[in-house]
Amino acid sequence: MEKRFGLPLFGFLVAIGAWHLGVLALRPSVPIAGAFAPSEAAQALAAMLQDSYVWHHIAVSLKRVAIGLLLAIAGGVPLGILVSTSPLFSRTASPLFQFLRMVSPLSWMPLAVMVFGVGDAPVYFLLAFAALWPIMLSTAAGVTQLDPNWLLLARSLSATRRETVLRLILPGITAHILTGVRLAIGIIWIVLVPAEMLGVSAGLGYFILDTRDRLAYPELMAAIVLVGFLGFMLDYAARAIYRRWLHVRSVTSL
Repeated sequence: MEKRFGLPLFGFLVAIGAWHLGVLALRPSVPIAGAFAPSEAAQALAAMLQDSYVWHHIAVSLKRVAIGLLLAIAGGVPLGILVSTSPLFSRTASPLFQFLRMVSPLSWMPLAVMVFGVGDAPVYFLLAFAALWPIMLSTAAGVTQLDPNWLLLARSLSATRRETVLRLILPGITAHILTGVRLAIGIIWIVLVPAEMLGVSAGLGYFILDTRDRLAYPELMAAIVLVGFLGFMLDYAARAIYRRWLHVRSVTSL
């Protein structure tokens, strides 16, 4: 128990100590650095969490993450299955997918605004585009690791392609899909803040810009800490779902 909680807590304390020392070192030459101190950020965070205005920004950002992730799953899982089950499709589309995967999602920001306009739509596009690739690759990897005898058995029983996908492939690769979803959440959360600087009027990215414009530097640091904490909790939830799925599978297989 001590190792489980004590060591992570020690790691955070070391980071906070380094943060404090960094502020002290900068303060003589950059007086404004004092506004970024841990104590100032902690006070600002405590005040922020008592304001419904901040919770509105959190809710809007989480909604965008959920929609972007659902769009990525809806596109990434079928593409992953196609890539791994159709040699013709794989040879045709894989080079294109690898090319697009290497393009930073943020580089699409001007085009997204031009095509979708200002608002939530370009944000959804950027988040879905960023999350599509880890889900697609994890899905494809899961299909290639399926026991070929299962597919042969499905063919011998005259299973249709739809039945094979729904009753054999998807249950067999769920763990891989969940791994891809966890990776996608991490990427989405990184892309979210700059994506919410596209002219939207709410969200954590907008809130960070707002604190900068108001010169509310303690709130800015508090917002950065809040973004990190929420991202940590999303990743923790994804890991918990993954472990729960593995537990259920191990129980049902007994």
